[in-house]
Amino acid sequence: MGSKYTKRYSEECTRDAVELVRSSGQTVTEVARDLGVSADSLRGWVKKARTAQDTGTVPGAARAADDRDEELKRLRKLTTEQVKTIEILKKATAFFAKKSDR
Repeated sequence: MGSKYTKRYSEECTRDAVELVRSSGQTVTEVARDLGVSADSLRGWVKKARTAQDTGTVPGAARAADDRDEELKRLRKLTTEQVKTIEILKKATAFFAKKSDR
C-alpha cells in the first residue's frame, strides 16, 4: 500500500493518459505536466500498457480472468449438483414405475 500522499487514478484515467502520450507526439514529461501527473507515474503506465500490448493482455484482464475462474468453479459445482439430482430422480422414477406395475 502506498503512502498517504500517493494519488490513486482510475483505470480509465490511466488509459486515457497513455493514449494521449501515444497519439499526441509529445513526450511523456510534457503530457504529464499538462495533466498534472507525475512523469514517473505516467512513464510506468506507458511501459505497463506497452508490455500488456506485447503480451496480448489487457490491463485489468487479470481481475476479469479471476472473476471468470470463480464463475466457472461455481457453475461446475452447480452442474455436478444438478447431475446428482437428475440421477436420484431417475432412480426414484424407476422405483415408482416398478411399484405401480405390481
